[in-house]
Amino acid sequence: MKILVINCGSSSLKYQLIDMKDESVLCKGAVERIGLKIAGGEENVIIKINDQKYTYDKELPTHTDAFNEVKYILCEGEHKVVDSFDEIDAIGHRIVQGGDRYTQSVIVTPKVCDEVEELAPLAPLHTHANIAGYKACLNVVGPEVPQVFVFDTAFHSTMPPKAYMYALPYEYYEKYSVRRYGFHGTSHKFVSHRAADRIGKNIKDLKIITCHLGNGSSIAAVDHGKVVDTSMGFTPLDGFMMGTRSGGVDPSAVTFIMKNENLSPDEMDAILNKQSGVQAISGISSDDRDICKAQEKGDERAILAHEMQAYEIAKFIGSYVAAMNGVDAIVFTGGIGENGVWLRSKVCSYLGYLGVHINEAVNSKTQKGAEAELTEPTDNVRVFILATDEELMIARDTEELVKSL
Repeated sequence: MKILVINCGSSSLKYQLIDMKDESVLCKGAVERIGLKIAGGEENVIIKINDQKYTYDKELPTHTDAFNEVKYILCEGEHKVVDSFDEIDAIGHRIVQGGDRYTQSVIVTPKVCDEVEELAPLAPLHTHANIAGYKACLNVVGPEVPQVFVFDTAFHSTMPPKAYMYALPYEYYEKYSVRRYGFHGTSHKFVSHRAADRIGKNIKDLKIITCHLGNGSSIAAVDHGKVVDTSMGFTPLDGFMMGTRSGGVDPSAVTFIMKNENLSPDEMDAILNKQSGVQAISGISSDDRDICKAQEKGDERAILAHEMQAYEIAKFIGSYVAAMNGVDAIVFTGGIGENGVWLRSKVCSYLGYLGVHINEAVNSKTQKGAEAELTEPTDNVRVFILATDEELMIARDTEELVKSL
């Protein structure tokens, strides 16, 4: 079975064609700047096959045009990997927000599409783009090709009310569904199961803390295969400091700044989401590579940004150890989780009370995309670096559902 995975943004469409026979990637890439003018020399169509990368520029006004281009790339173009779209058995879509209505992946029907659109106020920028991707596929290949929605929030749906409820007037939960949802669920699911494989035990016998660290970051407590808590909340803003996001802040500090700076809710939202976090503290960048370079040169604000980030991550890990009454494994994944040598080392330095003492030689040599264990197989708490693969997780869910048709 061949599965096409689609991840749509407001002006982008990422794609990956996976042969589920051996879970190999036949082709992947992206169409960027959808609906935007293309400047001279700006190549917005990207194709990657094995280790080869090909790019070109083409103005594509709509997501339907973009998907038509993907269909051409896969089936007709110079670098085609199948002879016909008939060889592609199903399409899996990443959907950011399923609310508390969709707690697992689902085959798309008109009713499902309408209900997901009704949830758009919970994640307006993401959901409208996700639905645009689905409709673009429907316009091009019709209803004969099964399509599946895989929700970022679904893996976190096992959280109990004591973890997902906020101590706000209950009516806001009833009227507006204001609660903790959590995000990056597909990544947390993939690496927690991968950690169980590495340990050689059933995930139902393990307590795992997964740290997805990138420009957006979250941590999840996975207790015997089920999420019992996670750091992101009603939106991906909650939790600990990220590239440009503040993470958790005293709500009174927010209203205080709004009053004194005469800011609207939208202006304050932009500050918290786009002008805070590592970028704000360092005064340099939201890119961890830039922070590392500045830290090596002794920049005090870069050092402070990293110290804050590591401290907050360690605090979340500690709280989840308490929530699960123990932990068997801790996983680092995501761009920073896989590349952040200093951050991994610093976070683990707080975990001595768990008996965690990582192999710094292994830590310093591990590069993005590689797997490594930083502890010993005999240690009570094992620490792993694992590359996440959200697209493969989407493809697996899609295959499982389509096989049941």
